[in-house]
Amino acid sequence: MTNAVLFDVDGTLIDAIAGQRRIWGQWAREFGLDPVAVYEIALRTRPIDTAAEVLPHHDPWAAAARFDELEDIDAAHGEVSAMDGATALLAALRGRRWALVTSNAERRVVRRFERVGLALPDVIVDNAATLRGKPAPDPYLRGAELLGADPGDCLVIEDSPSGVAAGVAAGMTVWCVNRADPAPGADRWYPTLRDAASDILTFAAG
Repeated sequence: MTNAVLFDVDGTLIDAIAGQRRIWGQWAREFGLDPVAVYEIALRTRPIDTAAEVLPHHDPWAAAARFDELEDIDAAHGEVSAMDGATALLAALRGRRWALVTSNAERRVVRRFERVGLALPDVIVDNAATLRGKPAPDPYLRGAELLGADPGDCLVIEDSPSGVAAGVAAGMTVWCVNRADPAPGADRWYPTLRDAASDILTFAAG
């Protein structure tokens, strides 16, 4: 059986950084928080985990629900684009085993992929699929399970340190893309997704 590729989404396949800054900024201001400090935490955790950390005396589920509302609006109308090389890479993976493993909600990922014309896989592991999110290995292990793949046969493509840590903890090969420098623990580093595309396809072919 061939290898499997597990992709992070935001920052890896979708360029949604401006949107994420905008949404977290509005959310932070509504709760009287520093947008910059909140965004730094949000870069490495799921919304529910961010809410719990920055609002220790609030109901984190209620606070995260407000972020969810703002994200749904942005997914439908906000500025979004595919990372350079993503369209051709995902199209070339047709017939291969690959999945999305995201800290976002599946419905928003699907909407954004449809808006920018990216191919969607059969397997999407979102922020509600596991009890623990990245940097815990649970999301990537769940992705491998749904693909019927051994973790040792899986390649993780990530842009964030917490995502890289999750892939490493899952016992998978981890390549870091779309960064000026490598994230700690990554097996390889590529400045852009396009730079990594040929090697990703080679790995997927087994």
